[in-house]
Amino acid sequence: MTDGTQTMIDNLPAKTGRSLDEWFTVLAATGLDKHTELMNHLKAEHGVTHGFANGIVLQYRSRGEQQTADDLVDAQYAGAKAALRPVYDALVEAVTAFGADVEVAPKKSGVSLRHSKQFAVIEAASSKRIQLGIQLKDEAPTDRLLTGNAMCSHKVSLTSPEDIDDELLGWLREAYRRAG
Repeated sequence: MTDGTQTMIDNLPAKTGRSLDEWFTVLAATGLDKHTELMNHLKAEHGVTHGFANGIVLQYRSRGEQQTADDLVDAQYAGAKAALRPVYDALVEAVTAFGADVEVAPKKSGVSLRHSKQFAVIEAASSKRIQLGIQLKDEAPTDRLLTGNAMCSHKVSLTSPEDIDDELLGWLREAYRRAG
């Protein structure tokens, strides 16, 4: 569980008047199943803000299927994507060398790299490449550092550990610095 998720759970009683287990009881009584329906119920019937409603429902729907960080990463690099695992491992090794405060936070479909806030996201985009999202707002794109999306301003494709070069590490160090 990420630090942010744990903080949200810890803050539930003060912010919403109920603990996570109490919210689970409320949700179970609704008979609803879909994420959006459950969120809308919490928001409309109980006045829970969107962020807390989403967090509560995510935890509710994932009960019993909690996976460790290693399980999540193993699943991302299984099957056809297994050949990309050395690229992922080398990238994480390089980034964690930036400082003890680098948080590696695996999710179901990617791995968030954080330093106070997210500065990069690693995703096994296909069996041939990892897509590395980097938060470098106002940085001009290049042939390699492409325009990203709302989550990360830029993206870089990686196909082998050799792609983790000084240029890439420079971009990541700058994103890490800005996130601190």
